[in-house]
Amino acid sequence: MKNTTAEYWKQQLQLTSHVEGGAFRETYRAPLTIGHQALPAGFSGPRNASTGIYFLLEDGDFSAFHRIAADEMWHFYDGTTLYIYEIRPDGDLQVHKLGRNPEQGEQLQLVIPAGSWFASCVEETGGFALAGCTVAPGFDFADFELADRAALSALFPQHKGLIALLTR
Repeated sequence: MKNTTAEYWKQQLQLTSHVEGGAFRETYRAPLTIGHQALPAGFSGPRNASTGIYFLLEDGDFSAFHRIAADEMWHFYDGTTLYIYEIRPDGDLQVHKLGRNPEQGEQLQLVIPAGSWFASCVEETGGFALAGCTVAPGFDFADFELADRAALSALFPQHKGLIALLTR
């Protein structure tokens, strides 16, 4: 494969701006629906069994802290390391590196558990990361909460500096 750029992937994959930052396109929405009664607490109605997206983030942009009601599996496809910052409900901070260099602590795929707050960025100057995200039960914007900087900082004062950097 030739050297690829963020612009190449945006055009080839027909990505559009995402509310949390970056660019995306939904690629899959399972036809199977899970009834509301069969879902855990926190879901407001039935959901598709799973969904998938492409997600691209460039240096200089970030995916702002947010949380969803389902587990989200990230898959690395191309580019440079994507740093994913996860604040668990108990306040524990996990820093994940999504990338293709396991000898440098990077993972090709990882899971952010439901209910964790998470944000991501590319730290390499001029870099980008192309990833995929699979959510099960499937993603619905009704399950999406974009963090308020002041509220999240009050909840996790020990991470106030990071929260200030990765919220809008």
